[in-house]
Amino acid sequence: MPHDQRIAVPDQKFPTEPVADRLSLSSGIWPITAMENEEGVLALGGMPVTEIAERHGTPVYVFDETDFRKRCSRFRAAFEEFDVYYAGKAFLSRVTARMVEESGLGLDVCTEGELAFAMAVGFPADRILMHGNNKSTEELAAALDYGVGRIVVDSFAELDRLGDLLPRFPGVRPDVLLRVTVGVRADTHAHIATAHEDQKFGFSLVSGEATAAVRRVLDDGVLELRGLHSHIGSQILGTAGFEAAAKRLLELRAQFVREGVPLPELDLGGGFGIAYTPEDEPTEPEEMADILRTLVAKECAALGVDVPRLAIEPGRAIAGPSGVTLYTVGTVKHREGIRTFVAVDGGMSDNVRTALYDATYSVRLAGRASDAPLRLVRVVGKHCDAGDVVVRDDRLPADVRPGDLLAVPGTGAYCRSLAHNYNHVPRPPVVAVADGTSREIVRRETIDDLLRLDMG
Repeated sequence: MPHDQRIAVPDQKFPTEPVADRLSLSSGIWPITAMENEEGVLALGGMPVTEIAERHGTPVYVFDETDFRKRCSRFRAAFEEFDVYYAGKAFLSRVTARMVEESGLGLDVCTEGELAFAMAVGFPADRILMHGNNKSTEELAAALDYGVGRIVVDSFAELDRLGDLLPRFPGVRPDVLLRVTVGVRADTHAHIATAHEDQKFGFSLVSGEATAAVRRVLDDGVLELRGLHSHIGSQILGTAGFEAAAKRLLELRAQFVREGVPLPELDLGGGFGIAYTPEDEPTEPEEMADILRTLVAKECAALGVDVPRLAIEPGRAIAGPSGVTLYTVGTVKHREGIRTFVAVDGGMSDNVRTALYDATYSVRLAGRASDAPLRLVRVVGKHCDAGDVVVRDDRLPADVRPGDLLAVPGTGAYCRSLAHNYNHVPRPPVVAVADGTSREIVRRETIDDLLRLDMG
C-alpha cells in the first residue's frame, strides 16, 4: 500500500461524548477526537483502533491530524503577538512541517537533517529558527544557503565558524540570537533541564560569557544581532522557571539597550509540559501567554526600556497529546505479591522516555470492553533489558490477555524522534488519522531496511 493512501473505516457507531467523559481520564491526555463505543473499542480521528491495528499492524504510532492542527492554532491565537516556532525535534515529518506552515507558525530545527525536512516542503526560510549546541560548518552552511530567518548561536566556536563561512556568501549578514544560560534549574528531570550552569548549552550569564558574546558580535560587525535566547528545559508544568529566566534575560538586555544597542528580540524558548497522567496539571497556553506578556511588560517598565518582540518554541505541547501508540499484548505474568507484568510487541525502541527520563505514562485496554476488576500492572517491552518499561505503573482489567490491544496516550512527542533499533527491531510506522480515514505518513521499517545499512 502506498504510504500516503488514505483508508476509510466502515461505518461504526461511536458516541459523541469525548473520551475523557467515558473513560474517566483527564481530557488533556487523549487527542480531542478520541471516543469509545459500546463494545469498548477506542476510536481516534474516527478510526477504531482495531481497524488501525488490523490494517497497519502494531506497534504503531497514531497521529491525530485534527488534534495537531487545533493545537497549532491554539498556540498561534494565545501568543498572537509573539513569534511562535514549532520545535521540530518533538516530531517532524513532511506532513507535520506542512501543517505547521499552514497554521502560520515558524519552525525550529536543530540539525541539517531537520532542516532538510523543512526544505523538502518548501517551508518559508524566513520563518525557520536554527538551534544546536555544536552546529557543524556544513550545518551552518546549509542554513546560510537556505536563508533561515534566525540562527541561535551557542558558543564562541560557532561565532568563529560563521565568520569563516561568510566569505562564501557575499552580501549575507545572518540574523542571530545568542543563547544565554541564565542559571535557572527548571523543575524537571536532570536530563532535560538546560539552563543551569552545569550543562552544555549557551553562554553563561553568571560567568560573564553572555556579556562577552554580545560585545564580540558587535565588535566583529559581520552578524546582525537580533537579541537573546533562553531555554530552561522540557516538560515543565509550572511558570516559575520561565518567569525567573525572563527576568534575568531582560536585565542583561537592558544593560545594552541603555548603551544604544537595541536587541529588539527575546526568545523565551519552549519546554511547556503536557499531561501524561491525570495527576499532571500543565499550564494552559492562554495562561502562559498572559503571564509572560505581563511579566515582560512590567519588567521592561521597571528597567526603563522598550518591550522586545517575544518568541516561544512549543514542541511537546503541540505534538505530544496528538499521538497515541498501539501495542498488542504478547505475554502476561502474575508475580504473586509483587506485580503483574504485561509484555507488548514494542518497548524501549519505540519509547525510550520511560527508561531515559523516568517518564510516566497511562495505558488503556483499547480493543474490547471488560467488567473485570482493575489490577496494578507494569507494561514492559520485548527487549533484552530490565529497564525496558513502557508504562511503569497503571491499572488494567485483571483479565488482560495475549492478543489484547493496548493504547498509550501522550506519545506524539519524542517517541518516534528518539526511536532506535535496539535488538535490531525495526521502527514502527506513523499513521495519521482524520475524518474516519488513515494513512501512513512514515512507513514501517523492515528487516531489509536494517540489512541494507550493513556493508559486511
